[in-house]
Amino acid sequence: MKKLHRMIIGAFLGPLAITFLVVVFILVMQFLWKYVDELMGKGLPFSVVLELLLYAGSSFVPLALPLAILLASLMTMGGLGENSELVPMRSAGLGLGRILAPLIVFTIGLAGFSIFFSNNVLPVANLKFHSLLYDMREKKPALSITPGVFYNGIDGFSIRVMEKDVDSGRLADVLIYDHRNARRGNGTVIRAERGHMQRSVDGHFLILTLENGHFYDEAGAPAARGSRQPMLRGTFKKDIITIDLSGLGMTRTDEDLYKDHYKMLTMGDLGRDLDSLRLSREVRRREQVAHVRNGFHLLRANAIREGRTEHVPMQEWLAELPVQARNETFELAMSMARNNAGFNDRCARELEGRAEQIARFTAEWHRKPMLAAACLVFFLIGAPLGSIIRRGGMGLPVVLAILFFLVFHIVSFATEKLVIAGEMGGWPGMWMGLLVLFPVGLFITWKAAQDSPLLDRDAYYRGWERLRSALRRSDAHPTTLQ
Repeated sequence: MKKLHRMIIGAFLGPLAITFLVVVFILVMQFLWKYVDELMGKGLPFSVVLELLLYAGSSFVPLALPLAILLASLMTMGGLGENSELVPMRSAGLGLGRILAPLIVFTIGLAGFSIFFSNNVLPVANLKFHSLLYDMREKKPALSITPGVFYNGIDGFSIRVMEKDVDSGRLADVLIYDHRNARRGNGTVIRAERGHMQRSVDGHFLILTLENGHFYDEAGAPAARGSRQPMLRGTFKKDIITIDLSGLGMTRTDEDLYKDHYKMLTMGDLGRDLDSLRLSREVRRREQVAHVRNGFHLLRANAIREGRTEHVPMQEWLAELPVQARNETFELAMSMARNNAGFNDRCARELEGRAEQIARFTAEWHRKPMLAAACLVFFLIGAPLGSIIRRGGMGLPVVLAILFFLVFHIVSFATEKLVIAGEMGGWPGMWMGLLVLFPVGLFITWKAAQDSPLLDRDAYYRGWERLRSALRRSDAHPTTLQ
């Protein structure tokens, strides 16, 4: 590798790493902002939250890599132009293609890494991410008893305290309803003047030490109205209640429940499942058609053999029937029509659901190579544009990169909705954002190869002045000869 190639790649790696980490961080913060209300107040360990953020960051890698390449290429080539390092390269006879050759090879390698990551690592990360997120969202809030408010977070108990010392765990005026037996309702009521609350050593139990209290316990199931029912009543100086807190812990569900989701599959699995889904939909459609045909006598396969040899008009046939039989015939016909109409509606909804499922699998299959190709298209835009604007840093390059990425994201998001709705196919629906930006990249590359002042304000001003001069000469009056 030549020293020039090493220098260009070295100048590209720094901005690439920084912008990639910044983009991933922004996407992760967006995720936290979306789910922060559901995760707060549940006493989640920091290790679990860190694990969730790691999986979330991994799922954003294929999306963040194209934007990072766009930003890094803009900053790298803009910095080289701003520091007057591109001028000696071009003066030495190096064309734009030779200058960008090491970065092109490196970007192709990044695109290959992107499709490998999307196909092999991303399904595993999505599986662990969604299963962990579901478990965290289903976890009950952490134990937090507020004075004067009934706390119902512990299964089978309702606890109210009027005063609570957070530091010492001392309680005052404790009221406990024990309704672990659903048939009895609040069968046991305990009230104490004072108490002390603490967790066991392993944290799985809550130990309540109550003092100077009394209790009421209705023994047995509720009896019929008017009958007598035994009830226990007593007082105590000190009582210790141990409550199981296992229901407040986070239980991990089996990841195999999510492994068939389209986001957890590789391209090979998606292609195989697409074939199975299409075949299943076709078989189901044929079954529905056969059922509908069987519901109408004239459409049955053996209708000719079972029917009359002579055609009799419907009105004449109905006129021959008695009044009771005619009414029953009408009711039967209306019932069959309603049943067939309802069956047709259900079939239509079922086929729409199957079509949407196939469309989602198709969109996910195209997403993986599309994001890899986005790395190349964004580099095709960023590197030549950076050599034209000749501005490095985080100013103008960031603004331009965000504009191009917004165009790509908006077009891709809109066409993906059309793909899922069945209005467009996976091709070109999932690739529409790149198809819009690819001609722009070719145009910018052509202008950069010709050293065109694409963003030079003075060049546009000079062109405008030439146009005004030409218009002024064409509008001028010809010289009048005397």
